[in-house]
Amino acid sequence: MILTLWLAAATAAAQDFEVKTHTLENGMKILVQEDYSIPNLALYIFYRIGSRNERPGTTGLSHYFEHMMFNGAKKYGPGEFDRVMEGAGGSNNAYTNRDLTVYQDWFPVSALELIFDLEADRIRDLRFDPKIIESERGVVANERRLGVDNNNFGLLSEQLWATAFAAHSYQWPVVGWMVDIENWSLDDLKQHFRMGYSPSNATMVVVGAVSAERIFELARQYLEPIPSHEPPPQVTTQEPEQLGERRVEVRKLAQLPLLMIAHRVPPSRHADTYPLQLLSAVLFRGQSSRMYQRLVDKDQLALFVQGGSSFSFDPTLFTIVSRPRPEVSAPAVEKAVYEELQRIQDQPVSDQEVQKAKNILLADFYRLMKTINGKANAIGTYEVFFGDYQKLFRAAQDLEKVSPQDIQRVARAYFHSKNRTVATLIPEKEQAQQREGGTQ
Repeated sequence: MILTLWLAAATAAAQDFEVKTHTLENGMKILVQEDYSIPNLALYIFYRIGSRNERPGTTGLSHYFEHMMFNGAKKYGPGEFDRVMEGAGGSNNAYTNRDLTVYQDWFPVSALELIFDLEADRIRDLRFDPKIIESERGVVANERRLGVDNNNFGLLSEQLWATAFAAHSYQWPVVGWMVDIENWSLDDLKQHFRMGYSPSNATMVVVGAVSAERIFELARQYLEPIPSHEPPPQVTTQEPEQLGERRVEVRKLAQLPLLMIAHRVPPSRHADTYPLQLLSAVLFRGQSSRMYQRLVDKDQLALFVQGGSSFSFDPTLFTIVSRPRPEVSAPAVEKAVYEELQRIQDQPVSDQEVQKAKNILLADFYRLMKTINGKANAIGTYEVFFGDYQKLFRAAQDLEKVSPQDIQRVARAYFHSKNRTVATLIPEKEQAQQREGGTQ
């Protein structure tokens, strides 16, 4: 009954949730959803540039530009982007992943034209000051040391992805390999910026208390004069079929082992996306989920267990992460994980479990759609990953169509040993590291 009411609400919302679109002459696409619930705006710019668009020698550049884009351009100098925006009552953030670099601005309506001026300045005239370049190179190198080299989770995850992909560029880390960070040239930087930050490679989403006509007017004034360049070369490499389990071990100073198990799954546009999302909810969402009940509650093998996959342009990884309890070995946890995956392959999930999983995902969906920030993120995400923001309005119906047999089918298709990569962190004692000349 609850799901039926939610689906009815989703249909009504889709009818009222008007998104107006406009494409500038330079190729940038603008999507606007008017929402006058509060006098604020959320503005997202999705650039289709991530670590998948890099190559050996330039890994980490997409993430590096997430830093550089806040370090001054022609009109607004170093540090002024944040200072000017905050002075007008706004705030911002950004993130980089394997597929995208996304910039987020949140601000009152009164700052609208200023935000367009700020964004146009850094897209058109980013400053390549040698001192700032070297300063940010050091910042990113230190971020890698803290987040990967000296972080057991980050280090093991990096090794997992590097092992799971032999050909595709998902194999290298978003932050980049340290040797590349240390050796990017100025030409590397300029070429990466030119292709990645071309207006034709970007999608802007604005949600809030302003008319679409006003947004399009400002976009034509501030952004349309910016010339476009050749976008990043198309990523044509396809990962060959995996023909057997792959394993990697990391041995270093640690208190407890850490286990990561990954299976390759299709990209977001694939029809199996929704069954895989529901499978993830059945396995990992909440204390009544199968993996939590088995590993954490019932058998008390692990301190935690979590899993899932992110939206992606290309086939990606569905990753399961768990930390064994102090008295439990990683192989014991690994064995229990496989047993739970086999249960779903042998027998369809109950209707009750599927209903619960659907309720969880729909609740997530509606919480997201209650805010201007959530709507801006969702509209842009569906536009870039699914190729059409309107598929967002069919998400609830697409979830409802998934049957227990669909969940069983995807479990059988993807969660088998030939499609599996396992990474284990094995703790070493401090004395052993000293004896072997290891670093502390």
